[in-house]
Amino acid sequence: MSTTTETEIPLRQRVAENPQPALIWAAVGAVLIGVELGAILQVVGAVAGVVVNLLPGDPGASAVQSLQAAFDAIPTLISRDVIPNQGYWNGTGYENTFLGLSPAVAWAIRVAFVYAYAFAVLAWAWNGYNRFRRHYRRVDWTPRDDVVNRFRGHAWGKFGLIIVITFVVMAVFAPALGPTTMERNILQPYDYEVTHWSEDTQSTETVLVGEANLGSGSQGAGDENVAPLTYDDYGRFHPFGTATNGKDLFTQVVFGARISLTIATVAMGIAGLIGLGLAMITAYYKGLADLATVLVSDSIQALPVIMVLILMLVIFQNTWVRELYDGAVLIILIFSIVYWPFIWRSIRGPALQVSEEDWIDAAKSFGQTPTQVMRKHMAPYVFSYMLIYASLSLGGIIISVAGLSYLGLGITAPTPEWGRLIANGQQYVASPSWHISLVPGLLITLVVTGLNAFGDGIRDAIDPQADTGDEAAATGGGA
Repeated sequence: MSTTTETEIPLRQRVAENPQPALIWAAVGAVLIGVELGAILQVVGAVAGVVVNLLPGDPGASAVQSLQAAFDAIPTLISRDVIPNQGYWNGTGYENTFLGLSPAVAWAIRVAFVYAYAFAVLAWAWNGYNRFRRHYRRVDWTPRDDVVNRFRGHAWGKFGLIIVITFVVMAVFAPALGPTTMERNILQPYDYEVTHWSEDTQSTETVLVGEANLGSGSQGAGDENVAPLTYDDYGRFHPFGTATNGKDLFTQVVFGARISLTIATVAMGIAGLIGLGLAMITAYYKGLADLATVLVSDSIQALPVIMVLILMLVIFQNTWVRELYDGAVLIILIFSIVYWPFIWRSIRGPALQVSEEDWIDAAKSFGQTPTQVMRKHMAPYVFSYMLIYASLSLGGIIISVAGLSYLGLGITAPTPEWGRLIANGQQYVASPSWHISLVPGLLITLVVTGLNAFGDGIRDAIDPQADTGDEAAATGGGA
């Protein structure tokens, strides 16, 4: 008569035998998701819109637009409608702002709520992992526990994690973090109006946002500058000041963070899939497959990355691909092509090593197909090495995107991009309008440093005996 040990009990049954920890965690998660359900659905609608726009003929475009409009109408806890900051002074107090507070204070409260919510979600996720370890995991210890414990003791890695979280929250919650909206202040400023208090007439007046921007540009000293943490002549608060065209710099920075994060993660994801797939094929079959991949990767790696990027962007300058999302799609494709050889090189050794292990021969002898062997027994072993290299390469992509935009070859207007902001404010670095270039420049430095620190922490946690001078760490992503 056979007996079932504790390690053989399915997860569903273990949860059914002790449901309270899981139910409490699920209830808290339902609350956190519920208060931001509208924002989550809006992201789903935006992704659906991107997919539809990429399809020939835009099939279902009207249905997607109707769906997006319905999602936009769902209120959320940290939306601009719940905590508004775009009000005006009426001579005695502020109108249309949160609790009648000044626009600066109302904006600061909304920012605090956004980051409090983000860290609450992270704490909920961490608590769920701990509950799983304590109540539902089959064994008391796994190698992953040592990885987590080593990272928790890595001060430099934790610093990088905080910076990365701050950057990701900035990108994900860009619409809520900005003191104004993308459409109102950047894309369609002449379709909206702003009400402000006039000292001359001692009454409220209305002016188009585009006209207000023309009178709020930062182009030097005196009246031609709106510094960080100040109001312009139309009562609008600007946390980072304004750009040369009078548009809010903070709004451009947070949406620039979104485009930088999207390009870096999507490009690295595609490059990672290509590199991982080729590593599995070359390690399994070796011989001609490995030789052909070596030749192709060496040909790509022999060229300077930035030169290849500039050359490809110039070649496709006037094509339809260049116009997709102001050049973002083309840049993603180019980065994917350029970066996969570096990822393949970084995991080729571990892949070849695992292909010689006894359990691979055992899997083959049991009749598993090559695809099953590569997916089940080889890929999980080398995935951690790929994760290390990818985390160290994201910063290189962000710098490259900013550099291309600085040269006028990257993301085109009106989509905000950090490199273009630096280029626009370069001539004002020595003037009171220094913030136009310095703020995005400091953010690039901080984000890239944080990503590299986070990558160092992941590397030391996964492989504490790794050589810190390894090529994967030293190249910084090949950029």
